[in-house]
Amino acid sequence: MIRFILFSFLISCFSIAKSQKLRLESPNKVLSAEVNVGSGNNTIHLSSASRALTDIKILNFDWIENVVQGNWQVIKSDRKTVRQTWKPLFGERKNIKDDYNQLELKLQSSGNHKKMRLYVRLYNEGIALKYGFDKSDFSGSTIKSESTAFQFDSDATTWVAGAAQSAYTKTTLSQLKGEFERPLVVNPASQLFIAIGEAALVDFSRMKFTYKADPKSYIVQSALSGPVALDQASYESPWRYVMVGKTAGELVENNYFVLNLNKPNEITDNSWIKPGKVLREVTLTTVGGIAAVDFAARNQIDYIEFDAGWYGPEESKASDASRVDVDPARSKGPLDLQSIIDYARKKNIGILLYVNKKALETQLDQILPIYQKWGIKGLKFGFVNVGSQEATAWLHEAIRKAAKYKLMVDVHDEYRPTGYSRTFPNLITQEGIRGDEESPSTEQSLITMFTRAIAGAGDYTNCYHAIRVNTKMGGKAAQMAKAVMLYSPWQFIYWYDRPADAPHKAGGAGGEHETLIDESENAVAFYRSLPVIWDETKVLKSAIGECGIIARRSGHRWYIAMLGAKVKHDIKIDLSFLETPNRFKAQLWSQDEQGLAKNTVDRTEFTLKNNAFNLTLEPDAGAVLILDKIK
Repeated sequence: MIRFILFSFLISCFSIAKSQKLRLESPNKVLSAEVNVGSGNNTIHLSSASRALTDIKILNFDWIENVVQGNWQVIKSDRKTVRQTWKPLFGERKNIKDDYNQLELKLQSSGNHKKMRLYVRLYNEGIALKYGFDKSDFSGSTIKSESTAFQFDSDATTWVAGAAQSAYTKTTLSQLKGEFERPLVVNPASQLFIAIGEAALVDFSRMKFTYKADPKSYIVQSALSGPVALDQASYESPWRYVMVGKTAGELVENNYFVLNLNKPNEITDNSWIKPGKVLREVTLTTVGGIAAVDFAARNQIDYIEFDAGWYGPEESKASDASRVDVDPARSKGPLDLQSIIDYARKKNIGILLYVNKKALETQLDQILPIYQKWGIKGLKFGFVNVGSQEATAWLHEAIRKAAKYKLMVDVHDEYRPTGYSRTFPNLITQEGIRGDEESPSTEQSLITMFTRAIAGAGDYTNCYHAIRVNTKMGGKAAQMAKAVMLYSPWQFIYWYDRPADAPHKAGGAGGEHETLIDESENAVAFYRSLPVIWDETKVLKSAIGECGIIARRSGHRWYIAMLGAKVKHDIKIDLSFLETPNRFKAQLWSQDEQGLAKNTVDRTEFTLKNNAFNLTLEPDAGAVLILDKIK
């Protein structure tokens, strides 16, 4: 699965120095880092060819015990260069480059001679660092807090969310309050966007950020969500990173950077790991399940997911996730789940099950083999605990356990990805995002896709027919655009909707009026052919919170999705990246002012004549241009 060219060279220095500066360059020589260790003021100065970017304050730990005495000093340095390419099972691009120069420093404390390692990697896309601790010196030790800090020279614009599913606020660094989520996108200057975040979080405490007041600079500092026992953390921290781009779109386009900081795939047989579109079954009945399977088979939807309530009240400890027992508050049933699973198998449709954390924490080892025996393809973890080291380690162990039973996983609620889907790709997707069930404005969606999307896939619970789409979220064509722009290998569509032949249910999921999928509407054809994995991704415009254009290719077909907020946007797209635009047939899905008023989507077909495509988007509206190469 991994195809690569790798070469390395090692240069070692064995002398102990009170203070030592070491320089590192990115492969393309645009970024440089000066690592300064030994003075007690340990820093990494990151700069580009034209400007200083940030100073990273490193090696600042508060220990529960008096573990380290004195200052850190470099006793050995090794350098390594890596040039490799690998192929993901699924993703936003077919091939991923992993090119970096690495500096590994072996450190020793001057007071009591404790040893640790500092790894610094410089990529064309940014810089990453992590800490390693000598087991013999740190066995039984616990980190109380870590104060890795990122220092900026100006009171830069930033977009902040206090929690993984919170709304974003546009503000400046000096106005930041409390703790806030990663990745954090900072805009210090024209044509400069920086994202700071965390990668390869597996068994450590989660890092969030706080603002640290300083009279001379603006400092964003790490804040661990609890202590870290190094024995449980395998004596290594996650990676802390700084990504650098000229636009926010460049950061999103380069989000493979986070995957590169994770270990390669550890699952030998990957044949059962399959992305796809998902339809949520909201009636929790046999009739509704069969109707959903039939609809999925007609419309090229790969999975049906039975949501909360199929095994009883999800928040009740008395509910037993090893058997079907429908929550009467959600449905009167009956639900013969096994007959639906068997019926779906004949139509090549997979069944997914939602399981709340209360059942997961008490029944995980019991239910995984049961679900495999039933023929279940995957699970959606609900309301899992996140943040603490214990919660983080438990969750990733649960993902690994699911892999043993060939079960894919979607983690919902507050979990944000840090790239573990590279190592265990049965982690298909996750929420950690303010999705359509929260009725985000187009402005919020346009912040999310250029901030949260840097971290990786987000289960955005895409809606279409629901009333909120037209009244709050920019209309149906905007939903189509978001299904392309916001990447998820399990793409939930028609989130609040059900097939017309499913049992009717007053109120429906989410408390709205009943919404039935109209299969005569031309949008069904759009979702029917929509890919969920891509060969190539380009971000053509990224004005955070204002307007975005993202182009994705699957085979010979391009999807170019557009979304604008608040005001009309004159869209001008340079199609020269197609090389021969006049060799493409186009179809445009859009809503003009009249279409928005009537709640209908227009589909027009034409042949491209030149490199330019122009369109005026109505306020809070979207569109999708699909291009097929003429053979």
